[in-house]
Amino acid sequence: MSWRRGDGGVARRWVLLLCAGSFFLGLLFTDRMWTLPEVTEVTRPNGRGEKEDELTAGDCNSAKVNVKRDYREILQTQDTHHAVRTLDKTIAKLETELSAARTLQESFLNGSPVSEGHKGSDSTGRRKYLMVIGINTAFSSRQRRDSIRNTWMPQGGIVERAIKAEERKHGDFMRIDHVEGYLELSGKTKTYFATAVSLWDADFYVKVDDDVHVNIATLGQILSNHVKKPRVYIGCMKSGPVLSDKDVRYYEPEHWKFGDQYFRHATGQLYAISKDLATYISINKRVLHKYINEDVSLGAWFIGLDVEHIDERRLCCGTPPDCEWKAQAGNTCAVSFDWKCSGICDSVENMQWVHNRCGESEKSLWISSF
Repeated sequence: MSWRRGDGGVARRWVLLLCAGSFFLGLLFTDRMWTLPEVTEVTRPNGRGEKEDELTAGDCNSAKVNVKRDYREILQTQDTHHAVRTLDKTIAKLETELSAARTLQESFLNGSPVSEGHKGSDSTGRRKYLMVIGINTAFSSRQRRDSIRNTWMPQGGIVERAIKAEERKHGDFMRIDHVEGYLELSGKTKTYFATAVSLWDADFYVKVDDDVHVNIATLGQILSNHVKKPRVYIGCMKSGPVLSDKDVRYYEPEHWKFGDQYFRHATGQLYAISKDLATYISINKRVLHKYINEDVSLGAWFIGLDVEHIDERRLCCGTPPDCEWKAQAGNTCAVSFDWKCSGICDSVENMQWVHNRCGESEKSLWISSF
């Protein structure tokens, strides 16, 4: 009893001290529990607040890194595409040079005359021209050729070695390995383009019939508007019924391939194609199918290719008074002919008349700049 009483005061003092200590400890503990969420401000109170903040702050840098990485990949892809395009152009150029060399070799082997300026020349050392015009003519059409020489075609041209009297006199023939005949016009056209692109470096290659009138300066101005375009096919675009009757002109033996109507293609009196397309014909001449009508054949060769068809109505004007009225209105025609005759009717007699009424002045060609 004395132990309880004797130590009672001491026990009370310890009790008070323990109570006070517990109180202050409780305050400290409570304050820490209240302020902990305010410091972290995260949804998961698991003591990893600083790490979460670091990850959140690092997301911005990570996004920047990803953007830079994606940009580098885009640049690398563009560089690859550019390299592929450059390689394609190089291959196309080599194919062109190879085809030109083969065609030139065939010309020598077949005995076709080549002008002195082209002998021994290569594709890189040749003079550049705006256009090369090939006049589609037959052996028996001497008078038609004379009517052209006396009107719209400037004298001069290719200095060829003479084989016939007409060639010796005029020097404006290009002989190609071809069997002459109306049913072979498609093959003649194909051989012409393949040969011309191997001999002359030009922006355009033109085919024209020998019974139409041409204003060369106006034609040059028209073509010069399209020089910077690749794969251009220029002419008076037309369509029409496919003729399956054997007894009519322009009968199409393979009419079943076309249906009732032809696709759009340039009329055969005159059309022009860019160098890319002439090269395409030269490279693929052995596999390009020939239809009976040469204008249909040319249009068919370009079906499925990335080719721009340009419908130019100044390449199919009528003879006077049509072309004369247009010239007076300041819209000079490049080509004039009669549709009903697929050329100038009686061109030998009427070529000079059309030239006098619709032809350019003699100075037009020499003062024109393309």
